[in-house]
Amino acid sequence: MVDAIGTGLLGTGLLASLGAGAATGLGALPILLSPDFGRKALDRMLGFSAGVMLAATGFSLILPALGLLLQGGTAPGGALLKVGLGMLLGALFVRGWHALMPHAHVPEDLPAQAGLNRSRVILFVLAITLHNFPEGLAVGVSFSGPEARLGLAVALGIGVHNIIEGLVVAVALRGSGMKAGRSAVLALLTGLVEPLGGLLGVSALSISTRLLPWGLTFAAGAMLYVVTRDVIPESRRSGFHREATNSLMWGFALALALDVSLA
Repeated sequence: MVDAIGTGLLGTGLLASLGAGAATGLGALPILLSPDFGRKALDRMLGFSAGVMLAATGFSLILPALGLLLQGGTAPGGALLKVGLGMLLGALFVRGWHALMPHAHVPEDLPAQAGLNRSRVILFVLAITLHNFPEGLAVGVSFSGPEARLGLAVALGIGVHNIIEGLVVAVALRGSGMKAGRSAVLALLTGLVEPLGGLLGVSALSISTRLLPWGLTFAAGAMLYVVTRDVIPESRRSGFHREATNSLMWGFALALALDVSLA
C-alpha cells in the first residue's frame, strides 16, 4: 500500500508541514526591527489565527472526512458517529500530551522589553512547541486525501497561524531579556516540530487509505482542542474581547476564501 500512496505524496506532505512550521520564523522577523508590540495587537493576532484554524478544521478536515465515509457506503448516522469518535480521540491525545509535559500560558505582561520571568517564558515556548506537533499531523494527513487542495488549504491556514504564533513567541522571549536574534531563531525552532507530525501522518495513512477519514478527524479533534482550550482564551485574557472576536471572524473568512479559491 505504500507504493499506492507513492513516495511523491510522502515528500509533498513532509515539505508542506516543513513550510508551515518554518512560518514561525517568518513571523518572528519583526522582532529584529522593533520589540514594541502592544497586548491589544497581539490579542488581535491570536484571535485571527484562531479563526483561520477553526475554518481549516471544519472545511478541510471534518467535512472531507464525512464525505469520504458517506461515499464509502457508511450510513449518515454511522458516519457522524465515526467523525465524532475520531475527533474525541484527537482531543484526548493532545490533552494527555498536555498532562505529561509542563507548560505555561502567554505571560499576561507580555509586551515588555525586559522583565518577564525567563522560566515561565520557556514553559510557554514549550507549550507552543507541543501545539505544533498535531498541526503538522493535520498537514500530513490532509495531503493523504484524494484532493491535493485539502492539504494545501490546511498548510496555508496553519502557516498563517504560525506566522502570528512565531511573533508572539519571539516577543515573549525578547521580553525575558533574550537578544532579538536568538529570540527569532528559537521561535523558528518551535515550528520545526511540525514536519515530525507531518511525517507521522503521511506514513500512517500510507499503510491503508481506509484510515484516511480517521486520520482527518483525529487531526481535527487535536486542532480543535488546541484552539478552544488555548488560543481563543489567550486572545481574550487581557480584556480585549471585542478586538479578539472581530479578528477571529476575519481569520475565519480568510480561511474560507482560501478553501473556496482552491476548490
